[in-house]
Amino acid sequence: MEQKDIADRILKEIVITEKQISEYKEKTKPIAPDNAIGRISRMDAIINKNVMESSLRQAENRLNKLRYALSTAGTPDFGICVKCGTVIPLARILIIPESRYCVNCAK
Repeated sequence: MEQKDIADRILKEIVITEKQISEYKEKTKPIAPDNAIGRISRMDAIINKNVMESSLRQAENRLNKLRYALSTAGTPDFGICVKCGTVIPLARILIIPESRYCVNCAK
């Protein structure tokens, strides 16, 4: 697979992640206290909001890693494990394009 194909794959993942981030931001808006929901339902809404905030942080972190991967795509360092220096298998790069570690070092 060519570097351009990998860069295109990373771009697609960036678009997907940006869409997820916008959805998570919508779901993490403050819960108005004047909503006519019961106390238990309100607690559930707050818990769900916290879960969405965690998902939002993870998605933002992934987006940063994907952008870094895109910036290094095509360079000699791309696809090389930063810990042991071995080549990261193509299958791993296609599944987790932001990965900077081979399977053994990622454990």
